[in-house]
Amino acid sequence: MLWHHNPAGRDWRCSAAPTEVLAFHRGLADYAPTPLREVPSLAAELGVGRLLVKDESQRLGLGAFKALGAWWAIHCAVQEHTGSLELVTATDGNHGRAVARMAAMLGLPAHVFVPDVISERAVDAIRAEGATVTVVPKSYDAAVAAAASVATGNRVLIQDAAWPGYEVVPQRIVDGYSTLFREIVVEPDLVVVPMGVGSVAQAAVTHYRSCAAAPVVLGVEPERAACISASLEADELVSVSTGTTVMAGLNCGTPSTLAWPVLRAGLSAAVTVEEDEALSAERDLGAAGISSGASGAATLAGLRAALAAGHREELGLTEDSTVVLISTEASPEFGRHSAT
Repeated sequence: MLWHHNPAGRDWRCSAAPTEVLAFHRGLADYAPTPLREVPSLAAELGVGRLLVKDESQRLGLGAFKALGAWWAIHCAVQEHTGSLELVTATDGNHGRAVARMAAMLGLPAHVFVPDVISERAVDAIRAEGATVTVVPKSYDAAVAAAASVATGNRVLIQDAAWPGYEVVPQRIVDGYSTLFREIVVEPDLVVVPMGVGSVAQAAVTHYRSCAAAPVVLGVEPERAACISASLEADELVSVSTGTTVMAGLNCGTPSTLAWPVLRAGLSAAVTVEEDEALSAERDLGAAGISSGASGAATLAGLRAALAAGHREELGLTEDSTVVLISTEASPEFGRHSAT
């Protein structure tokens, strides 16, 4: 387990995401705030007053939070471009399906690049939305590079990872994720969020460092794809090699260049989790009636790992604390009926 603690993170401040993002989402026909589910049994296990899970398993009928960011970014792109567009992206699964769904809704073609380590079920779900899918050998990072290489002319890249020269669309995707956090009506003492390239964690830090409440924010990523923890350890953005992980949505080797400075400054702590820890957390959330895949359940696994390693005081937790876990995706069982 890797652990990073930044006690100054709670004192960092930034500007909030644009308010028009929430208005856009509220105008969607299928929009509804996702539930914040209380799990007393887990609160008792972890020794806190309340434990609540932000359950994204039914978000906009797609089984994951990703549409919040992708759809806002696509909306902005369509407003800015004249003529017909083709939407291009790379994905570990959920983001690509969200892009493909909005493309179909708008009558636009979509081309989605995927690494060969993702499941056939995820690929089939993207194709079912009408998108062209290209499978790329090796890693998610390689799929991103392939998508970026064809995104010229009327082909618009819709990617949540940023790099120098490609920052406008990724920032809009992060802004889109702000709706998830604006829906949380309680004031938590600790928020636990998964980290892949870091975009949803960036949205969490941005939200909670731009409002009156300043909870501890803990980021979680797989031990096998710990690009943000490695960057925090090095105090500079670094890439790591990745293979396969059950936390497929977090299987990313390079942090977003937009997320990195925000996380370095405003994230309170980061922890990595092993495969069996994520799978155990997935089962336990399921037993509590919450549909969550391993990537979403990583937040429970990460909090357990941090507490087991003796970091309760650094997280500021007491028996009266309120904890919010962000579960970003549905269980794969959801995918058998409406694949994620």
